[in-house]
Amino acid sequence: MADTSRPDHLPNLRADRKPPHPSWLPKQRRGVTPQMIGRYPDFDVLETADTWDEATKRVVLARLEPPGPLRFFTAEEEPCLRAFCDTVLAQDREPRVPVPESVDSKLADGRFDGYQYADLPDDRDTWRLVLRALDETASRRHGRASFADADPDTREEIIDQFARGALDDGTWERLNVKRAWSVCMRMALAGFYSHPWAWNEIGFGGPAYPRGFMRLGGATGPAAVREPFETRGATHEDPVQVVERGEV
Repeated sequence: MADTSRPDHLPNLRADRKPPHPSWLPKQRRGVTPQMIGRYPDFDVLETADTWDEATKRVVLARLEPPGPLRFFTAEEEPCLRAFCDTVLAQDREPRVPVPESVDSKLADGRFDGYQYADLPDDRDTWRLVLRALDETASRRHGRASFADADPDTREEIIDQFARGALDDGTWERLNVKRAWSVCMRMALAGFYSHPWAWNEIGFGGPAYPRGFMRLGGATGPAAVREPFETRGATHEDPVQVVERGEV
């Protein structure tokens, strides 16, 4: 396990000012996390499932069932979708949170956020255009057959340009690129952080109904007060103090 007593994993303290690959995190010892690493290696949110009401338990445990085939995206779009989700969420090996299936399910069922940007088509068309544009960029600018065919560094470069709104040729001309990034990331992150494996990774205790919370003290620092079901993380720096010192 990496030495987590030093803040060398903080981007601004590294020579390249980039975050290291998450493999520096400890191996998960209880429960499942994406790639079986995380800051809370001895935490498994499912151990508290008996405190959830039946409706909550049914909804959460259903997210652990093996995902079915995609219903919205085509077989031609699927490789780009998976490559995009893997890249933006740093999931490069199993186990993976099934984010592509989550996105696909929402789009297939028409479960949107209740609003739409005036200068974008609806989310279904936005996703299809983004995947087409990613493949075009990989081909035109990097000589790759597709975005999914590109190496990890090339994918990250394209994603960085997408996030900054710096792509403007081909299919990108049909989109407000920055807002398209927002649409895609909002749905991808919602799929990731609604899954119990992601909760294990961040030490989230899961639904608080009907259990509720017992502790009202601070959550960080030397006087931290934890709920009985919470565990200490593998790193002990106070994130608020780290930000105040300008280290991230």
